[in-house]
Amino acid sequence: MENLKAGTDVLFILGGAVMVLAMHSGFAFLELGTVRKKNQINALVKILCDFCVSTIAYFFVGYGVAYGASVLFGYGLPNGGSFFVNATKLAEGSGYELVKFFFLLTFAAAVPAIVSGGIAERARFYPQLAATFFIVALVYPFFEGIVWGGKFGFQEWIKATTGAPFRDFAGSVVVHTIGGWIALVAVILLGPRAGRYRKGGGMAAHPPSSIPFLALGAWILSVGWFGFNVMSAQRVEAISGLVALNSLMAMVGGTLAAMVVGKSDPGFVHNGPLAGLVAVCAGSDIMHPIGALATGAIAGVVFVYMFTLTQNRWKIDDVLGVWPLHGLCGAWGGIAAGIFGASALGGAGGVSLSAQVIGTVMGIAVALAGGLVIYGILKAVVGLRLDQEQEFAGADLSLHQISATPEREDASW
Repeated sequence: MENLKAGTDVLFILGGAVMVLAMHSGFAFLELGTVRKKNQINALVKILCDFCVSTIAYFFVGYGVAYGASVLFGYGLPNGGSFFVNATKLAEGSGYELVKFFFLLTFAAAVPAIVSGGIAERARFYPQLAATFFIVALVYPFFEGIVWGGKFGFQEWIKATTGAPFRDFAGSVVVHTIGGWIALVAVILLGPRAGRYRKGGGMAAHPPSSIPFLALGAWILSVGWFGFNVMSAQRVEAISGLVALNSLMAMVGGTLAAMVVGKSDPGFVHNGPLAGLVAVCAGSDIMHPIGALATGAIAGVVFVYMFTLTQNRWKIDDVLGVWPLHGLCGAWGGIAAGIFGASALGGAGGVSLSAQVIGTVMGIAVALAGGLVIYGILKAVVGLRLDQEQEFAGADLSLHQISATPEREDASW
């Protein structure tokens, strides 16, 4: 029975890892559909390569920062044993620790995938891969270790101060807020795309290249999100149907709110479910479904309003709106867990609003500091941005020497 339970847990969390891995294709198609045609190939290549670099960074550095190096490695074993933990030892318990690493890796890799959407169409390829490595090796796991790894005494301090630890069940703050606020730093350091804003105050439209691809990406992300949230339980006995229903209600609330406020604009409509799902992650295991619906609806409004404000009024050229979508809706989700998770509003309780505010603000601070250090150094040393000619030609031809849609078909055959 113990072996069966271990195997069931492995299969359970492996299913979640695969679902979240599939979400990365959603990131790719969402970006592909939003950018102009001359940058579509770059969007696809970036997401895949970012994931692979994230795997290396998290395997060799990041996972140890968050949870302790001895989990996968035997660094400097005093008994003279192998530097690496033996494969037989790793496979104990049906290899649960290995698939847990895989599952948590997919979360870590979502952070550079989020950043990718904000800096699209003008960022250099290899400097961004370098940024990905350092984000996933150091910045993200530092905060992940604080919240989920119980490191540095933060959770003990906040519990002693507010009466409850900071709660983030599936990553509204740990994943999305971190990714969104790092993206804001990168977007500002890069500057807007050439010709996006005119000197006289006008603005050039850069409409999405493919609404169908944008919608496909949104659907893939929405479906995979149920693995993102539900499988965050990490063990079969901890699974909760409440998480699934709350995720659904937040998705619906975000979609309908974005539809109304965004006047049925398809870009807003298809980002609405993502806004709701981002926001519900933190409290999806403790909210009442009506609270989850409200959380998602507020997130949908926040996304539409703040996307419009940042693009049109503040002239921050965040191509996919990842700061409003992930940075702000994620922060709202961290705070919403303290509101709608309270027993007075039908939640399960055991959460403190002040703890949620403190934890959310700390996540923003870590993201801003980490983003400034990494992107600031890269900008000073190697540069972040394509030159004018490359940007005009598009990242596809400039970086990958191929376009997504050739001007004419080769009829030589």
